[in-house]
Amino acid sequence: MSLIQYIKNKEFLRTLIMILVLVIILIYGLSKWMGYHTKHDERIKVPSLEQLSIEDTEKALNKVKLNFVVIDSASFNPKFPPKSVIEQNPTAGDFVKENRKIYLTLNPSGYRKVTIPNVIDQTKRQVVIQLRSMGFRIGKERYIPDLGKDVVRGLESKGVAIKPGEKLPKNTLIDLVLGDGFEDRKLDSINN
Repeated sequence: MSLIQYIKNKEFLRTLIMILVLVIILIYGLSKWMGYHTKHDERIKVPSLEQLSIEDTEKALNKVKLNFVVIDSASFNPKFPPKSVIEQNPTAGDFVKENRKIYLTLNPSGYRKVTIPNVIDQTKRQVVIQLRSMGFRIGKERYIPDLGKDVVRGLESKGVAIKPGEKLPKNTLIDLVLGDGFEDRKLDSINN
């Protein structure tokens, strides 16, 4: 029997049709099972967790059958309460499946503390740049009699002297104690 006669044979055609029907039924059944197994079209809207404490976050997510994982603490943001949610992923309003993990970034309880460098005997310009780059704010300038004009002779915070090596929270206001270059004495000697 040649190949062409075999293909035209009724038995071959019947077998081919049965295989095609079985494949179609298998694909249809598999797609229905996958839809059921993966909970297709079942979705939950992610609530907004911004500025909630961990306890409140846990309550809110338990109501909608979602889980959470704390992945990070960001740099301190004074606009948010300490230890509250700053960011979440997926974001509020997104749709997810039941028991999905929501990844949270929390606000720390305060600014991170930074070690004060030894800036004594450096120029005002150098010190201002260095302290600002470390996250400090520069406050008032107080001049004392000294040979070096605008040379840093000390640092203060809220009227208290700061020593190099001390740790202060970022965003602390630091006042500079600077040398005046004996300018008052020069004016007195000129006037006499």
